Amino acid sequence: MASDDVANLADSLAKTQVNEGELSYKGQGLKLDNAQSVEEMVKEIEEFGGLRALRLEGNTIGVEAAQTIAKALEKKSDLQCCHWSDMFTGRLRAEIPPALVSLGDALIMAGARLKVLDLSDNAFGPDGVKGIEKLLKSAACHSLQELRLNNCGMGIGGGKILAAALTVCHKESSALGAPLQLKVFIAGRNRLENDGATALAQAFQLIGSLEGSAHAQNGINYPGVTALATAMQHNPQLRVLNLNDNTFTKKGAIAMAEALKHLRNVQVINFGDCLVRSEGASAIAETLKEGLPILKELNLSFGEITEEAALEVARSVQHKDQLEKLDLNGNSLGEEGCDNLREVMESMNMGDKLGSLSDDEGEPEEDEDEDDEDDDDDEDVEEEEEEEEEEEEGEGEEEKSELNQFSTPPSAPRTPDVSSFLSFPSPDKLLRLGERRSSLIQQQVDVLDVTKTAEAFLKISSVYKEDNEEVKSAVLESIDAVLSKAFFTSSFQGLSFVSSLLVMLGLLKSEDKLKPVKVVPGHLQCLEHAVKQSYFPREHITVLNAFMTRQNKSLEVCSSARDRLKFTLQKLTPES
Repeated sequence: MASDDVANLADSLAKTQVNEGELSYKGQGLKLDNAQSVEEMVKEIEEFGGLRALRLEGNTIGVEAAQTIAKALEKKSDLQCCHWSDMFTGRLRAEIPPALVSLGDALIMAGARLKVLDLSDNAFGPDGVKGIEKLLKSAACHSLQELRLNNCGMGIGGGKILAAALTVCHKESSALGAPLQLKVFIAGRNRLENDGATALAQAFQLIGSLEGSAHAQNGINYPGVTALATAMQHNPQLRVLNLNDNTFTKKGAIAMAEALKHLRNVQVINFGDCLVRSEGASAIAETLKEGLPILKELNLSFGEITEEAALEVARSVQHKDQLEKLDLNGNSLGEEGCDNLREVMESMNMGDKLGSLSDDEGEPEEDEDEDDEDDDDDEDVEEEEEEEEEEEEGEGEEEKSELNQFSTPPSAPRTPDVSSFLSFPSPDKLLRLGERRSSLIQQQVDVLDVTKTAEAFLKISSVYKEDNEEVKSAVLESIDAVLSKAFFTSSFQGLSFVSSLLVMLGLLKSEDKLKPVKVVPGHLQCLEHAVKQSYFPREHITVLNAFMTRQNKSLEVCSSARDRLKFTLQKLTPES
């Protein structure tokens, strides 16, 4: 093949990749607003025989465009894989449900039998789950094997709707003699909390076919963890279990250890950043001694595990011939404990399987009673449940779910360092909060108070450093955590937040005597990042753009960051 032919082929594949029944527009950054904008795409879909996979991720699709694409899908009965993550960037939240309904109805009408449905990174909230509810209950999903809903902001309400839809799908498919065999379920970063996780656990227990289950960063505490543990026992083919960055405490860890005794096919366990504590780690070690024969990876990092329990875990993996990695980083071993752990692993000829211990927290300064700590967790959960019961009197279930979808997890870790950071922010303080920093800061900020939310945004962004990747990443993750929680909370006053922000940046006069801050480049660089995220409402971008186009002396010291922000806002602002 001549070099020109190779170049032409590569160019063609880059634009629209077609491979074994797949039509891909992945990552092309297309802005598809109306029927005219998708004419070429629709033509290609209609002319593609035997279409089995359609990739739309990495574009932004409006309601009319989605309806037009849907029309083309109504005759695609062979379609099995819908890779539709990250396809609503910059869209109003109200646009997403009708777009999803149109696409779902088309799949149902076509008689498609889906295997893969990926709607991750669409941040559509509970209403988005309602948009796919009909599809999930339909025969089109009786054959579903993979459901990926990572980072969708479903909340408690969305989790319950999803669980109910999956339950209907399983029952109706079972009645037809071919029960739903869902193998992979991924729903990290959705603020499911205990109620959402418990509802899904009931569905998983019924389905019983999971091989991979991921629920990272969902604000789940031991009641939800315990419910999931019970459900996993009924999924004997489970191979991967990821609950990273939730809060087990001793009770949740022990419940999960008991569940693992019933499972023989597990290969990867990620309980990192889950506060399993020493007694929980010991329970898991006890399970490992006799069970989990083909385990490949075990992550118990950042769990407040002390040396003795860590050594128990290490010795428990001695006969795991397939083990590739044991991660006990970020615990409370101390320098001598780390040395002893390495020595134990080396003595078993498994030294190369032990991950880094560079973030060890050191030995506890004083003896802590885990029973007392877990009792405190119990009280926190009970108090929150009592408060919720009082608040819910006279309210409908749907409203309750909306209000609580981003409530603070009951047994959240202690956060005095977060208060210190927000009072006197510095890059060092932010990094010292550790890997849970974004979750801890999110829990600390009262998003129902728009002034406090704006202040938190400015304080976090004030330590932004473009030339320091570690600090830059930590700042942006924390900004995303706070603002996504805020904008996905139904009672959050988004326009008031933007107004407060404009006042504090010196772009708008205050009627409430709010004082402007000294603007630094980080404020504008982080705002530029935020407006490009799917959680930031398009109508607020228009407001920001209007004020940024005005001359203002307060931003002159940050002219480069100001100009970049102005360019981004103008690019994202809809043409009038």
